[in-house]
Amino acid sequence: MNLRQQILALAIVPLVVAILAVTALITWQSITLARTSIDAFERNMLEAKQAELMNLTNLALSAINGIYERAGPDDEAAKEEVRRILSSLDYGEDGYFFVYDYDGYNVVHPRQSFRPGHNWLDLTDPDGNRVIAELIRKAEEGGGLHQYKWEKPSTTETVDKLSFAAGLDKWRWMIGTGVYLDDVFAATTAAKADLRRSIANTFLTVALIAVPAVFVVFATCMLLNLRQQRLADGKLKELTQRIIDTQEEERLRIARELHDGISQNLVGVRYAIDLVRRKVPPDNLAAANAIEKGAVALNDAIKEVRRISHDLRPRVLDDLGLTAALEALIAGFSERTGIAVTLESVAFKNMLVPEARIALYRVAQEALTNIERHAGASKVAVTFSSRVDSVRMKISDNGRGFPVDAPGAERRADAGLGLRNMQERMAHFGGRLDVESSDRGTVLHAILPITTMMSRRAALAEAA
Repeated sequence: MNLRQQILALAIVPLVVAILAVTALITWQSITLARTSIDAFERNMLEAKQAELMNLTNLALSAINGIYERAGPDDEAAKEEVRRILSSLDYGEDGYFFVYDYDGYNVVHPRQSFRPGHNWLDLTDPDGNRVIAELIRKAEEGGGLHQYKWEKPSTTETVDKLSFAAGLDKWRWMIGTGVYLDDVFAATTAAKADLRRSIANTFLTVALIAVPAVFVVFATCMLLNLRQQRLADGKLKELTQRIIDTQEEERLRIARELHDGISQNLVGVRYAIDLVRRKVPPDNLAAANAIEKGAVALNDAIKEVRRISHDLRPRVLDDLGLTAALEALIAGFSERTGIAVTLESVAFKNMLVPEARIALYRVAQEALTNIERHAGASKVAVTFSSRVDSVRMKISDNGRGFPVDAPGAERRADAGLGLRNMQERMAHFGGRLDVESSDRGTVLHAILPITTMMSRRAALAEAA
């Protein structure tokens, strides 16, 4: 290590180690506290719900006890009176009592009038829980709690519910009531949010201490690193362009694999499905419908693969040139969004070097994507022109625009990655990207130097 590296390591490494150690300790303590507190809170809430259910069930049993004790096993008048009492005993919008016999037939259900008289022994909730069978089992065992999912009357949503079931063995009835637990989970979620805010405040305190210290250390190292940073910037630009080139190469490879491989395989499967459909007997409608649905899904998959392949790297860009690729891009954009787009270009368009064609296509693609997502425009114009020293592409729309900095000023640090990528593509060829925006619309100028154009002989050779 040279002197600069030794000084940098001596200044930074102990500070970074200390910050990481403190952060790890605080994180561990915060997570432990959060888990303990939330578990205790949720446990206490559930215990309170269980006590409430026991009290409610005892209240209902007390209301019918006199009638039940005097009645015989087949006393229909007594049973009808108990049904009436239990149907009228409700507490709040979602509180009610229900009764099933031990065979699974519903006897009382004030909130769901379609259930009485039907057998629900095999009813399961979304988790596969046999709700009624489990409640009856609890009642036969002398009473117990059971948690499951059930529709909440006030919201018609299926949420967690905790019920207590007791047995009226003389009549072979299970009587029960329940409370919905969504409020418990909502309270738990709120507690977790409070704990997260507490942890965030703790980290903020650590940051307020650590960041100034790190800033001082880096400020002292800045003077030593200034020259090396300038050299690194140049290498970084080269690396950025290499990444872009590699990305384009990989997009081209993947697009070809999708188009020539997967897409063709899917088409083959589509033919096989068509063959199977023709062999299905006409009277087998279920099989025919299933095959038809599969064919529709497969067609959608084929279209999606082709769309992805085209978005990665349109083959028309390499086969027919930039103008044809832009025409296809604009046609798809207009069809998808309903926005009218015009394209004006001149004959030099196919004389750009391949890398410049790709750069301009990506700029246009990104610009149209931004217009679709953010501009709210109804018209877009794309224009190519050439001057003595440059090749220009202008993209304008009549959308709502967005704030930009003064001409010539450096863009803000929070500017969008899309604009930065477009600027980097233009900068690689010694060009630039200018953006003008107001409430009347946005105009984007992509400018490349004349050196990005091939000679006529090279252009003819490439076309051949």
